[in-house]
Amino acid sequence: MTEPRRARATEAFFGRRKGKPLRERQAAHLENLLPALKLDLTEAAPQDLASLFSEPVKRIRLEIGFGGGEHLIHRAAEDSSTGFIGVEPFVNSMAKLLGQIEARGISNVRLYDDDATQVLDWLPAASVDQIDLLYPDPWPKRKHWKRRFVSKVNLDRFARILKLGGLFCFASDIDSYVNWTLIHCRDHAAFEWTAEKAADWLTPFAGWPSTRYEAKARREGRSSAYLTFRRV
Repeated sequence: MTEPRRARATEAFFGRRKGKPLRERQAAHLENLLPALKLDLTEAAPQDLASLFSEPVKRIRLEIGFGGGEHLIHRAAEDSSTGFIGVEPFVNSMAKLLGQIEARGISNVRLYDDDATQVLDWLPAASVDQIDLLYPDPWPKRKHWKRRFVSKVNLDRFARILKLGGLFCFASDIDSYVNWTLIHCRDHAAFEWTAEKAADWLTPFAGWPSTRYEAKARREGRSSAYLTFRRV
């Protein structure tokens, strides 16, 4: 029997896996440090995700596509009581973050270097306090919009793993993707937008560290939106 054709493009990862050649130290981090921090999806996920971390944590926060890692390393350093799971398939970005983890002695981060949907399907139900999707690839051409990570099926995944009252935080400087996300979350029964006034989505999240990507957007005249949705 022919296998049914997948209806959702985001079942597959789209994007580059590797950029410029790694420096020797970066390659060593990938070889030696990543295996110690990488989630093992061949084993069943623990019901208590705090057991993934060497130090006690009270909350679990997942960042999908952490890019250069500026936000993830900042959050992990400022809040040792939260366990962070970072997912990033781009090799160079992963190598950069690993260097920061080693240099700063960060112990509350676990990582995965492949498709985030694999992690979403592996995590237990109602196990995560917050999901961050910050400046994801906007796929600006209309014919590629189906590749955007925000989709009905991925919001179903978010809803499954988020605790009641948990947060989905989204940031982008691309108006069409901001509107796309607002519409998808509006139409999903598990999420409510928390904004009450314009400042709530125009003001960066509390403790927000500006990233290089955000600075580039500002130079090019683009402003950002910061959307927060609550799991209901």
